[in-house]
Amino acid sequence: MNGLRIPPGIRIFNSIKDFRQWRRQILLDRQTLGYVPTMGALHRGHLSLVSAAKDACDHVALTIFVNPAQFAPNEDLGTYPRTLQADIDALAQHFDHATVLVPQVKEMYPSGIEPDVSKQVGAFVEVKGFSHQLEGTTRPHFFRGVATVVSKFLNIVEPEEVFFGQKDVQQCIVIQRMIRDMHFNVKMNICPTVRESDGLAMSSRNTYLTPTQRKYALVLYNALELMKEMYENTTKHAPTLIAAATELIHKTQQEAQTECEIKLDYLSIASPSNLCEVTGDIKDGCIMSGAVYVGKTRLIDNFMVDVKL
Repeated sequence: MNGLRIPPGIRIFNSIKDFRQWRRQILLDRQTLGYVPTMGALHRGHLSLVSAAKDACDHVALTIFVNPAQFAPNEDLGTYPRTLQADIDALAQHFDHATVLVPQVKEMYPSGIEPDVSKQVGAFVEVKGFSHQLEGTTRPHFFRGVATVVSKFLNIVEPEEVFFGQKDVQQCIVIQRMIRDMHFNVKMNICPTVRESDGLAMSSRNTYLTPTQRKYALVLYNALELMKEMYENTTKHAPTLIAAATELIHKTQQEAQTECEIKLDYLSIASPSNLCEVTGDIKDGCIMSGAVYVGKTRLIDNFMVDVKL
């Protein structure tokens, strides 16, 4: 935090205790607080969540915290973008006022936090039945880390409303179920995915893409678009849709092979009620989702088709 320039209208806390004192005064004033959890590297997607929170509540608080519990030992914890100055400058540019909590790892995890789950000590939160599939197949401990840190922040911030983006749709479902089952007194809002002009879902990890890789980064979006178009016009048979989208990705792999590597992680057509794969015709809407690697950058995206969370 040394050398950080705090622009007008931006209030920053490093201490949970100090943040809670500020939060208590809002409660005493009988005003409402909207909360946007982030890991920083803010883009227009994050700013749209802040805007939604400001429309709904009297005050807005963000957290900026790169959560070590949701990174596996072989993932990008060390290189994940950390752009705090640019983040608060962007908030000041777009909003008159915003409050940001930037806690320290040692305060968020008083018992410490080891990358290896088997060595971790302390309290953690798991949402069974919704965390092991889709993203959880490749990242088996990811949602344990997400649920744990979000439960901590909901306890610290105590917002009336919390705002998440649909781009991380499985995360939304996991947190939605956690809020329900653990009786958090908060309204959850799921806001539409914000995209670049060509359709690429905004993500902090997009900054990893080279110009050549960016050219092929639409491969997943195009595959999902194909499935949605076929669903609307020709067939609702999920395996047929998956096969067509997989073929499109393989064609793009062949086109790109001399310029960059593209690797399909998964494609899914799942029921929104339980995230189980649809194995026949889609009858009550679905979540179409997937993940691909473009170079070393893992990109995710999804479409909600005839359903709402």
